[in-house]
Amino acid sequence: MRELNEVESKNLKTLTSKSISTALIEPTATGLKKSIMDATGPVRNYLKSNQLHDYELQGQGPENKVILNGLIYDEFNVINSRVSLYRPKTKKGDPRIWFSGLTSRVEANDILALIIYESTIHIINLSKISIEKVLGSNLINPIKELLEEISAKENEVANELLDMMRKIAKTPIPSMLDADTSVGRTLEAALNIDINSSKQPDYKGIELKSFRNKKGNRKNLFAQVPNWTLSKFKSSSEILDQFGYWREEDFKLYCTVSALVSNSQGLSLKLDSDINQLIETSNKKEIGDFVVWTLEMLHKRLLEKHKETFWVSAEVIKIDGKDHFQYREVEHTKKPITSQFDILIEQGVITLDHLIKRNSKGKVVEKGPLFKIKPNSLSLLFPPSTIYSLSD
Repeated sequence: MRELNEVESKNLKTLTSKSISTALIEPTATGLKKSIMDATGPVRNYLKSNQLHDYELQGQGPENKVILNGLIYDEFNVINSRVSLYRPKTKKGDPRIWFSGLTSRVEANDILALIIYESTIHIINLSKISIEKVLGSNLINPIKELLEEISAKENEVANELLDMMRKIAKTPIPSMLDADTSVGRTLEAALNIDINSSKQPDYKGIELKSFRNKKGNRKNLFAQVPNWTLSKFKSSSEILDQFGYWREEDFKLYCTVSALVSNSQGLSLKLDSDINQLIETSNKKEIGDFVVWTLEMLHKRLLEKHKETFWVSAEVIKIDGKDHFQYREVEHTKKPITSQFDILIEQGVITLDHLIKRNSKGKVVEKGPLFKIKPNSLSLLFPPSTIYSLSD
């Protein structure tokens, strides 16, 4: 597909801001003449991820053709379309797609947005229509109705959670315990959410991350153990034995590891893009590289944990000598950009924390490794976010 022009890019940004997922397709002159288009990889993945069609399971030939419902939009009109999905018997069965009624409404090399909603493929010409204009129009139009309905549905859970948070934010809430994690645990308890020890998001697909707004602390992204099969060391116990230290009665390894510099234990991170691995290494020559994470796994964890996240800031207020939390603001992020994760690791913006300790019974406990991001850096990892005041 060709590079998007300014108008098309602006339209795509507007769809993204409305939480509208889409796939783009470009009809060629030959395709319009023959009523045929290639179903490109992004289009195939979009159909499959929305559980509408899987070309990999489709047989070749006209007898295996699949017909779906479609709608083609102009600014103030919409027409029905039959969407044909098929694999010809020739050319190795390369996936094809076509929309009836399309030829009279587009020109060659226009960029079309395909939006799946309620088992229908909605087709909008990003080259000819200003999404911002139709959304801002006082006149009723089908595109505005469609996008606002999808956006409202996409944000239904977020709005529900936001309403709950605004209610508990009216008064300071006493801290549940004297620990750094108390700001998050207190919030989850106030929302009647079970303390989250799983890898899944906290509330109906939304992850909650709370922090004190006066502290410049890094924010937790996720915890992920190394791939022990690929690693020289095979357990957290081995890491502790090699790099741990005594603090009073505890033998522990509590430290931050960065790709920029070695820490006081001689540990650092390095990214090997050729083999798609993040490697932790020691400056001790006899040890060298000792644990490995695959970038595929780290990207997967990031996406599953932060598909949608509320980053909640809290003001700490002392009442009768006890900490209370006044929750002030929410930053709402969606769909992190995984390629940025790798860059931010290399730049030292995302770091790793070891929290390993051997308890009095000799058992080794690992609370991490925790991947954290520096303060005020969320915009480097996520598309533009929305900030809500809880006092509204």
